[in-house]
Amino acid sequence: MQRWMAISLLVCSVMGVALHPLSSAQQDQPSQTQRKVLSRVAPSYPELARRTNIHGAVKLLAVVASDGKVKSTEVVGGNPVLAQAAVEAVRKWKYEASAQPTKEVVELKFDTH
Repeated sequence: MQRWMAISLLVCSVMGVALHPLSSAQQDQPSQTQRKVLSRVAPSYPELARRTNIHGAVKLLAVVASDGKVKSTEVVGGNPVLAQAAVEAVRKWKYEASAQPTKEVVELKFDTH
């Protein structure tokens, strides 16, 4: 039984599974929710992407302040040629106000059609 517990602990550690859901590091981080977007700015299609027929989606993680302004963004997926346009657009978005900062997952799709 002890061997099984040790193996389980090792697997959890390797996979990055938190054993305690409320660690002190998590308490200081903004919560992750779905706040309503009050105003969106559409991304401009990069000229290089247009010329080379690059299309797809870019996924971002946006930290939104309690007043609804986007404080920071992090690209978590998508074509690097499209990423900067997505970041520039989302930084101009305005969300509804909340009691605390939140993290919002945003996916923008780029299509030439």
